Amino acid sequence: MHSQGQPRVPSNPGEMPATDDEIREKYLERAIRELNTFARDLQACPHCPRGQLMPVLGSGHPQADIMLLKHSARPSEVEEGVAFYGRTGNALMKSLKRLSIDPLAVYGTLCVKCPVADPVMADPACIARLVEELAIVRPKLVVVMGEDALSVVNDLEIPLARPLAPELGVLQRLTPTIEALFVPSIDEALDEDSAKRAFWSAFRVLGQWWSDLPPY
Repeated sequence: MHSQGQPRVPSNPGEMPATDDEIREKYLERAIRELNTFARDLQACPHCPRGQLMPVLGSGHPQADIMLLKHSARPSEVEEGVAFYGRTGNALMKSLKRLSIDPLAVYGTLCVKCPVADPVMADPACIARLVEELAIVRPKLVVVMGEDALSVVNDLEIPLARPLAPELGVLQRLTPTIEALFVPSIDEALDEDSAKRAFWSAFRVLGQWWSDLPPY
């Protein structure tokens, strides 16, 4: 079983946990609290013209080794308020299963979380909050889906980040602690056979990365 996420500073440094399990539990509790606060802040954000619609929130393990990132939401995700819901999520679950990747090691989110009519209407400050989400989850690898998502990542002020090249299926170093894998947009790979093959050709690199991950 692979480890889930990176170590963090205990929420109460003066209270030392007795066992490794207790330490992991404290880290997880802290990540859950921080993501809950993050979600509340997004829901209260007044900047994007989304009307009465709620933002589409990330889903998955709060300390995931793998973060899946795509640009914006499809209608099914807007309806449920959850990233990677519907056909996109089903396709990814099948792909993860084929690669023998534990779904509990995965967290999925969007660059543009507000369901605006056109993603360009989203406030840049809201998109920039992806940096905060990365800092909470602290994945070992980010799978960047599509050129729009790649542009967002390269434009963000992620501490110590290097620009990512548009090289499909190539592992790259994003920060000293986070790798990145650029793949085609999953949303555009659901219906056309050649697009499906292109996505799978790049995405299956994730399977080798996962199998090489140390089990501790």
